[in-house]
Amino acid sequence: MENTKPFNFYMRILHRYIGFFLAGIMAVYALSGIVLIFRETDFLKREKHLEAQLSPNLPADAVGKQIKVRDLKFTKEEAGLQYFEQGTYDAKTGVAQYTAKSLPFVINKLTQLHKASTKQPLYFFNIFFAVSLLFFVVSSF
Repeated sequence: MENTKPFNFYMRILHRYIGFFLAGIMAVYALSGIVLIFRETDFLKREKHLEAQLSPNLPADAVGKQIKVRDLKFTKEEAGLQYFEQGTYDAKTGVAQYTAKSLPFVINKLTQLHKASTKQPLYFFNIFFAVSLLFFVVSSF
């Protein structure tokens, strides 16, 4: 008499252990998803004062591209110092002083899970998560 376990026995074991893994990952995705809902606001963001050395006499769009500020427009100019909403740009020296708001390091890394593309190695994790969810659905029957 053979003492082999049925196939569904092993599926239940895999289902249980993968379920623990998926519960943890889904908690991370849920928290980072809630944070992403507020990405257009300053919720949890911290202000940083930055300074960048750029080329002198750049137009507004080039300054915005180099310091990664969208739709940068100069509001006024005084003696070579050009003002924009986040700071100033000295056209003579090329020094830009500005403030940027960003999420704390750990929260920023968690939100990157949702934004992973094929240009980042993190997308393998997203594929593994999706395949695990698919297995979880199939093994529940």
